[in-house]
Amino acid sequence: MSGGTDAGPGIDERLGRLVRRVQADARVPAVSAALHRADRPLWSCTVGETGGDRALSPQTRFRIGSITKTFTAVLILQCRDDGLLDLDDPVGRHLDLPAHGELTVRRLLSHTAGLQREPFGDVWDSLRAPDSDQLVAELDRAERVLPPARRFHYSNLGVAVLGQLVGRLRGGSWAEVLAERVLTPLGLTETSVAPGSEAATGFLVDAYSDEAHPEPPTDFGAVGPAAQLWSTATDMARWAAFLADPAALDPPGAVLAPATLDEMRWPLTTTDETLWGAGFGLGLILIPQGERVVHVGHIGAMPGFLAAAYGRRGGDGTAGAMGAAVLGSSGTAAELFDLPHRLLTAAVEHDPAEIEPWRPGSPAPAALRGLLGRWWGEGFEYVFTWHDGSLRARGAGDPPGGPPAVFAPLPDRPDVFRTVSGREAGELLRLTRDEVGTVVRMHWATYRFSRHQETFDRYDFRAGG
Repeated sequence: MSGGTDAGPGIDERLGRLVRRVQADARVPAVSAALHRADRPLWSCTVGETGGDRALSPQTRFRIGSITKTFTAVLILQCRDDGLLDLDDPVGRHLDLPAHGELTVRRLLSHTAGLQREPFGDVWDSLRAPDSDQLVAELDRAERVLPPARRFHYSNLGVAVLGQLVGRLRGGSWAEVLAERVLTPLGLTETSVAPGSEAATGFLVDAYSDEAHPEPPTDFGAVGPAAQLWSTATDMARWAAFLADPAALDPPGAVLAPATLDEMRWPLTTTDETLWGAGFGLGLILIPQGERVVHVGHIGAMPGFLAAAYGRRGGDGTAGAMGAAVLGSSGTAAELFDLPHRLLTAAVEHDPAEIEPWRPGSPAPAALRGLLGRWWGEGFEYVFTWHDGSLRARGAGDPPGGPPAVFAPLPDRPDVFRTVSGREAGELLRLTRDEVGTVVRMHWATYRFSRHQETFDRYDFRAGG
């Protein structure tokens, strides 16, 4: 095993032990893990052997399978932000397809289009994936197995179509666009469509003996946008951190604006109608952790390989740009999928981010100082405050960890604000002043707010009428 720079008192060994335990118990020939966070040096750990003549190291590449889909999703959102498409466009508006052109980009990204899982034919028997021409030509032989928007149904074929869309809109292959627009800007130098010279061998480990038999190498052809990539745990931990906290790793938003990543992380469907233990956004898996914490990323599986990469958002002790990745050379060691969550949780529990001291800030603008404090709406009490340069509101009885509503002024309409996040996001807040300029009433999402508790027909309990 090799270990990186210590991430805090005792935490290096604690995290390494988690990795070693899974490698031994799940019988994985090689495991590579990494933890990225903005406030500590990169941590990495490797256990096992590559299956070749090179020693296992943090630079060893593994197949990352469907984590590739998160890259394709980012490329699609780049196209949207550049005005090349709308997420509710039917994909046939941009591609000449023999069938299924009415399915929307949004539905394909969120796996709610109802398209069958794989391209036409028994690709997992033949291990021959279609090229671009064949993929498109045989779309009329692929089924729509569910009505659009009916439920989550995972589809490699759907993401492969999105990869064709990226190439069509950008004037190059999916791989070329990915390297130019994502991998190079983010410094993901060990991530590529090819394994390179230091790749691990993927194995199937026998269920009833210690034999590990190598799986055949595969090229996913035109389905590459769904599962082709190879990478290292250190690159994938950085990528997961980007998905969770893009502003920290890409301050100018050259790859994708933080607001667009916010959009991608919004859950559009659950993956199970009864458990509700995982959601799916625009190409991203969302795993709630409790206490307003979510892990965002993806898992991957290809013959002989399993991988998982997740970034952490929210919660006390969570550092900026926090992501973990685990890559393994076994096709059946499902315990690898849970390990990034355990690494992130252990890091926060045993080596939390430093608590930033509070410092006095600038006062509220003179025109807003009079509205700060307690207001009543719909019979409930709210508190309006000024923090970090913005007007905010929260219910007086809200849990302390809940996010406030945050307002931004409309430049062309004095005394009108837009709710930019939190409760009633998108709605307007309108202020009403008396003849001397005092705010005496507000309307938020059209509901009246007053300084005293009132009924809807304006009976004021304090005034008695």
